[in-house]
Amino acid sequence: MTPALSSEAETESAKIAAFRELARDLRWTWSHASDALWRKIDERTWETTRSAWLVLQAVRRTRLAELAEDPSFRALVEQTIAARKAYLESSDARASAVLARGVPRVAYFSMEFGLGEALPLYAGGLGILAGDVLKTASDLGLPIIGIGLFYQSGYFRQLVDANGWQQESFPYNEPASLPIEPVQKKDGDWLHMELEFPGRVLRLRVWRANVGGIPLYLLDSNDPLNYPADRGITSQLYGGGQEMRFMQELVLGVAGWRLVEAVAADVEICHINEGHAAFAVVERTRQFMLRTGLSFREAFSATRAGNVFTTHTPVDAGFDRYPPGLISQYVPNVQRLNEMGLTWEEALAFGRAHPNDQSEPFNMAFLAMRGSLQTFGVSQRHAAVSRRIFAPLFPRWPEREVPIGHVTNGVHVPTWDSLWADRIWTECCGRERWRAESAALGDAIAALTDERLWSLRAEERADLVKYVRGRLLWQLGARSAPPEAITAAEHIFDPNILTLGFARRFAAYKRPNLLLKDAERLARLLSDPHHPAQLVVAGKAHPHDIEGKAMIQEWVRFAARPDMRSRVVFLEDYDIALAQQLAEGVDLWINTPRPPMEACGTSGMKVLVNGGLNLSVRDGWWAEAYQPGLGWALGEAVLQPGASARDDDDAENLYALLEREVIPEFYDRDATGLPRNWIQRIRHSMATLTIAFSSNRMMLDYVERAYLPAARRLRERTASAGALCRDLVAWSDRLQRHWGEVRIGQPRTAQDTNGSGFVVPVYLGEITPDDVRVELYADPIDETSAPAVVLLDRGDAIAGAANGFLYRGSVSAARSPNDYTARVIPAHSHAVVPLELPLIQWKEWPDR
Repeated sequence: MTPALSSEAETESAKIAAFRELARDLRWTWSHASDALWRKIDERTWETTRSAWLVLQAVRRTRLAELAEDPSFRALVEQTIAARKAYLESSDARASAVLARGVPRVAYFSMEFGLGEALPLYAGGLGILAGDVLKTASDLGLPIIGIGLFYQSGYFRQLVDANGWQQESFPYNEPASLPIEPVQKKDGDWLHMELEFPGRVLRLRVWRANVGGIPLYLLDSNDPLNYPADRGITSQLYGGGQEMRFMQELVLGVAGWRLVEAVAADVEICHINEGHAAFAVVERTRQFMLRTGLSFREAFSATRAGNVFTTHTPVDAGFDRYPPGLISQYVPNVQRLNEMGLTWEEALAFGRAHPNDQSEPFNMAFLAMRGSLQTFGVSQRHAAVSRRIFAPLFPRWPEREVPIGHVTNGVHVPTWDSLWADRIWTECCGRERWRAESAALGDAIAALTDERLWSLRAEERADLVKYVRGRLLWQLGARSAPPEAITAAEHIFDPNILTLGFARRFAAYKRPNLLLKDAERLARLLSDPHHPAQLVVAGKAHPHDIEGKAMIQEWVRFAARPDMRSRVVFLEDYDIALAQQLAEGVDLWINTPRPPMEACGTSGMKVLVNGGLNLSVRDGWWAEAYQPGLGWALGEAVLQPGASARDDDDAENLYALLEREVIPEFYDRDATGLPRNWIQRIRHSMATLTIAFSSNRMMLDYVERAYLPAARRLRERTASAGALCRDLVAWSDRLQRHWGEVRIGQPRTAQDTNGSGFVVPVYLGEITPDDVRVELYADPIDETSAPAVVLLDRGDAIAGAANGFLYRGSVSAARSPNDYTARVIPAHSHAVVPLELPLIQWKEWPDR
């Protein structure tokens, strides 16, 4: 029999457990409060890894014993544990408050999550956004859980060889060295999810990471009982071939929803971050069928109301597509489809624009959109691009009425602010500033003096210079660089000159080499003896992107020129840690994608809190944010992709902006040595854009515009044993059977004092008038305006006609009556049209 612990031993055991919980809570990836503790324990490990969990693992037991005798250390531990406890209690209180408002619980699905270098399960912006979502949910007390995959190797780490060519390595993610823990059932056994594969069952381990008050659940195929090849399904993020990607997406979607049912059965909203997790909508429907006895279509009508889809892709080619033959290998059996009331062709139709085209592959984004009642782009411009991409799902509907809205992305400000910016924002706006609605914070920042703002920038820039030197030394040492190169790196860059930042994925559409169009001109610009500038470049190319790797090589060689070594540096292995340093220290962030290929571009948002400015193409978020007094815009905003001629023009404009406006303004100093105009830009940018493009604003937008409406619809459709869904399916069937009978006669118009009156004869066949809307439609006058849509009222029945009526209405004199054409669309008080039923009948299809 195990002896009972003494009260002193129990207290010490509780302290150790609290200390371990503290180290496992990824809140230290954004809170500066605990930095002093981890630095005190092991400064070298902390500064190298920024992982509290690794600090705790790496420290010698004797070192901990020494520290335990230090009263100041014990006080620091108690203070940090108490601060975390207070934070979590506050998060719980906020969560109770938002739940009381009717805000639903949300499961947020993403292929990648970028929370920090301590948990490297991300490739780029999509993952970092997902990480920022969870951090913000924790700060605001939003009831969200994350669902993702645990990758044994994650995304690749970048090495640049002596020839400037990118090489890749795939370090192993040892679970014990990461701030995660296995999820256990009530009986203490590890939780496993199972997924049926051809001839076998895949077992998936489940890990949990704590993101403040938010749990992130990660599915892992590396279970010893799995078939050896299956253990590698979650080996690499975006690694392997098409079949591997398909298996990963089955795991994320199907097993991911089963995991939701196991750990958080009260979740109402399934938020799909990009189409990778789209199979969750199918599994959710199947589970609901089993519980309610509804048919597949009825259950689909119910559950899709609780699904929200965010698309991030600006090009149709970016969506994952799979051939039917591959999918058929992983559908357990046709009998299972039959049990769900689906034929094979009906199942494939969910992922096709043309359901009867047997050659069309299955599109995951199409499934995600069809399985959700709300779809969002990640910026206003991206929503317009997405409506064009998804238009084939809505034949004969105007592109502007394709049902895609937008919630512009934001960034989790506490993750990206510098130590010095954090101090200023805390003094001005309080410690709790990012834990509530933050629209009013800008006034306090706007009141800061020029001297304070310029001192902030000086401290941040100097810190970046120190970091660049240290990282370059490490980089050169790894390559066994000659001693003279090491010595030169110790003195690279100047903390008092204009510092430019350019870092992103190296892909052709992002035009990472636009600055190198005229390399000699760039060299002259950077090395001007009176107005010098320095440039930090970073970024990765996909391992199979030869063109992207060649662009990296071009930058590496340019930075190696003797005349550029003190002015340009390429820092390899672009990751969150490097991104944070750049966001904190650069004076100007440059972004040069080819419009309209930038979905959002959150990297430029990350500099805002620190007083950095933007020079960017007017695409993505910058198309919404740009004002002349805040930063600089490159070229005109267009929706059509340009060719090389546009690249030449944009390169010329980029050089001209830097030479004639940006650099002169930075060095335009008054008698006190301050660049007043530049500082004024900093003030306006920090005060207005930081809040507007924070993830606080983004998540509150999702709550109001997505989660609350979705929850209301879901509750309506699941009430009374799904009676509303039965009605919706019957309504849809009836209209589809008889839609071909709808005919619009010749409209008559008459002028009156207010405009033009219309009388439109409409023949509905077997469809009742209550099932349709009859409208007049006119295309927008220009790109910035909305279509004109006028609802017509049903008037007298047409004598001698079967179910024919005269519909009447008028349009204003602002538009010619010839601009309008009549149309009939489905109508139901609880249906989302055209998403749920994309039928439409025109008198004349508008010419476009």
